[in-house]
Amino acid sequence: MGLHLGSSKKITALVIGLAVLMGVVSGCAVRKSPQTPPKPPSPPEQVISLPVYYVKSTGQETYLVREVHRLPATGEPAVAAVQELISGTPTTPGATRIFPQNTRVLGVTVKDGLATVNFSREVLEQTAVGAEGEALALQSVVNTLTEFPEIRAVSLQVEGQVDERTRDWWGHVGLYSQPFRRDLSRVYEPAIWVSHPIPGQVAAVPLLVRGSARVFEGNVNARLLDGQGNVLARGTASASKGAPGRGDFELRLNFTPPGQGEGLLEVFSINPRNGSEENLVKVNVKWP
Repeated sequence: MGLHLGSSKKITALVIGLAVLMGVVSGCAVRKSPQTPPKPPSPPEQVISLPVYYVKSTGQETYLVREVHRLPATGEPAVAAVQELISGTPTTPGATRIFPQNTRVLGVTVKDGLATVNFSREVLEQTAVGAEGEALALQSVVNTLTEFPEIRAVSLQVEGQVDERTRDWWGHVGLYSQPFRRDLSRVYEPAIWVSHPIPGQVAAVPLLVRGSARVFEGNVNARLLDGQGNVLARGTASASKGAPGRGDFELRLNFTPPGQGEGLLEVFSINPRNGSEENLVKVNVKWP
């Protein structure tokens, strides 16, 4: 049975209408706003490693401890180091901050090896540490700043001057004998630290190993390992002083670089009672 002309026209109109509707929908899909591309990852924050010295009291003795803190990179690392003494958080159990917490470091200037630290007036508010605490607090600033190779001595001032009140400092030792110089004799912890190489440094051949030790007879041992733990080189050194004194040590390790990857430098001392290794320090290095 054939279709009537009117029905045919209705079907044709329906098909055309559907086609137009599909075109509109398709056009809408084409005109859809593209998705916002993901943001590129932020570059990693640049950091610097700064050695700082805090005061620790065990109830029997009071002394200094050395810590290495990682801080955001800055154009004034000396200021950042001193400010870390004031407001940083010690990681050594029992170590404490000793400067008044509202103290600000107004600046550190260096000329001819002398660093001058300018504190805000709040630094003079500390009064309850005694002569030993005051002496160690002053030495903590000096030892922290003389970690920078260009600094050999340190002077302190308050609000840009050294008047009689400033010289009296916290009422015990005072600033009468400044400038002060580096003194590690009261730095008891850690027993060993390595100042060269620094973590992540390329291990030149021979590898220079330098640091400070407070160990039995000043005897320091070192070994260099590849990525699989194989020993590439061993060496020993004698620090300039043995415990209870603290002395500097230096040695060189000759080795054949294993190629790509990283290695591990281990520095330690030997317990004279049982021959065991102790005071282990690990430093990651890269191959040349």
